[in-house]
Amino acid sequence: MPKLPQKKVGIVACSGEELAEGTVTRLAALRVLEDLRPNDTVTICLPLFLAGGEGDRAFARFYPTIAVDGCQLRCAARATEMYSGKPAASIVVTDVVNEAGLGQPEGSRRLNEAGLQAVEASAERVAIMVDELLSKRWSRRQGAYIEDEEPVEADGSSKTATCECGSGIPVQTVSINGESVTLIALPALFEQFQVAGKQPTAGTASALLEQVKVYNPVPKELEAVYLEILQREYADFCGEKEPVT
Repeated sequence: MPKLPQKKVGIVACSGEELAEGTVTRLAALRVLEDLRPNDTVTICLPLFLAGGEGDRAFARFYPTIAVDGCQLRCAARATEMYSGKPAASIVVTDVVNEAGLGQPEGSRRLNEAGLQAVEASAERVAIMVDELLSKRWSRRQGAYIEDEEPVEADGSSKTATCECGSGIPVQTVSINGESVTLIALPALFEQFQVAGKQPTAGTASALLEQVKVYNPVPKELEAVYLEILQREYADFCGEKEPVT
């Protein structure tokens, strides 16, 4: 049975190098990822995200993210919202510095003492946000927090597509006109449709295609082929599942 990975929080750090605050964001994100919350977070590479990294973009649609920006331009937060959805939370290093009464961070490759303090303060702020986000109920289907009694999504993983940063999202490989095509999030979508009681009909295939197109590029001229493949694959999936009670 395909299952989504354990819920984690994606960290999107600003990649600006012209300001010391940009260095602070990257070091703060690294501190959270490697030391403070290594089991609860994954990194999302902003340059790869902007360049069209489907693994990272899909992760940011399925899971909550925290944008860590160096200045009020908020490049990380804006990019996340543009391509995947509004970040669940965000911080700006300049705000953290001002609120904590720290000195001005300086240095791009080697931070001064104020910059190192800003790293620690920012990392601690992000770690607190991670804890808060993981305590809430997150709907992968809606990409937002929910207040109702939606069943808790299972932990674990099956097939996963990993970007260079290691963000895992379930995938399934199908044959399209004789070529192997990896579709991001397809097992999870099948799971959601099956739980909702959707039968493997042409109408369900059309609805599946619309969801598949959210996470994968689908050439217009191949939509009819995708419809046929999705209906067949979903029928096979349902045949392998125990009836939902």
